[in-house]
Amino acid sequence: MKITSVKAVPVRLPGARRALGTAGSPTELQSGTGDYWWSRTVGALYSIHFETALVKLVTDSGITGWGEAQAPLAPEVACEIVRLLLRPVLEGEEFDGSVEGIGAMWEHMYRTMRVRGQTSGFMLDAISGVDLALWDVAGQAQGKSVSELIGSGSTPDAVPAYLSGIAGAEAGEFTQNVARATEAGFRTFKLFHDAGTAKLLSRFDALVANGPAGARVAVDALWRFDVETAAAFGEQLDSRDALWLESPLPPEDVPAHAALARRIRTPLAAGECYRTRWEIAPFLREQALAIVQPDLGRCGVTEFLKIAATAREAGARVIPHVSIALGPQIAAAVHAAAACGCEMLEFNPRVLEVANAWLEEPLTVTGGAWQVPRRPGLGVRIREAALRERIQVPRS
Repeated sequence: MKITSVKAVPVRLPGARRALGTAGSPTELQSGTGDYWWSRTVGALYSIHFETALVKLVTDSGITGWGEAQAPLAPEVACEIVRLLLRPVLEGEEFDGSVEGIGAMWEHMYRTMRVRGQTSGFMLDAISGVDLALWDVAGQAQGKSVSELIGSGSTPDAVPAYLSGIAGAEAGEFTQNVARATEAGFRTFKLFHDAGTAKLLSRFDALVANGPAGARVAVDALWRFDVETAAAFGEQLDSRDALWLESPLPPEDVPAHAALARRIRTPLAAGECYRTRWEIAPFLREQALAIVQPDLGRCGVTEFLKIAATAREAGARVIPHVSIALGPQIAAAVHAAAACGCEMLEFNPRVLEVANAWLEEPLTVTGGAWQVPRRPGLGVRIREAALRERIQVPRS
């Protein structure tokens, strides 16, 4: 079959702010006049809207594939890369719908800007959005789900979910939300270090005290420490048998991660910032990470599989990252986690609620586990006409 059209659409959903203290909106923001506000506690910008980038790929066989790039800020950038750089090299190309064919397309896209130094960032986000669409087309062409395309045999029907962030500014509200999550079947949780250390540790202890028996708790530090302060904080987590310490240090600093890993027992986790096996390899060589967290909206299925293989060869566990996303990204993460035997997958209820509003059939989490879609491809169908009515807002 031939690829006849590749289009990317920036999505900006006003009024879809996430609950504070959860994935995609982990910290309180400073007030601003535009769409992007600084965090009060982390050196990063966040959108006041729900932003992402969808990719629609059409073939002459009548198959339409949907993909999505992780684009929580400025989704227009990834979309312009698709329009200007990736669309011209893909439209009109023959695609046999095989996994090998997807790999060849990935290499084709990657080579367009490799010698020009664009081997990460927005460029790889755009490639990943197209990659997901290619996997969606391939699955439909073969009559298999993406997890079946990845795996050599049967894949599980569900993947355990960990609850990413627990909303609740006050202790009472926080405790109530812990109780609701426990009733829903969750046993594993992640807290965001969005304020002071004392508050975080208090919440950690409250979660253990009020949550399910044997609750496992991880902490996302949001890149806020240096080695010394991270080691002191890590000792507190060691005494609490924390599941992992995520993103404790600046993501570029391999030696610092390696030094910290030698000083604390709590496993270090990171990976959402890294889009290729080459970016993650130095951390693995230095035994700096025990858990690798690739984001399917930044690495795509194709490179995820290579990152996962590289991580496991180094003895690291693979637990995919899921942040601001609509259906294609989320479905891709579920399929990849199921096919690769990942022990769990990140889950944010508010993100799934927004994503499901634009799907013909919802993605589901039941009893604390993601249910693996069984339709061919990614198994998601976008309510395209309805979404187009909402995606654009005036820029400030």
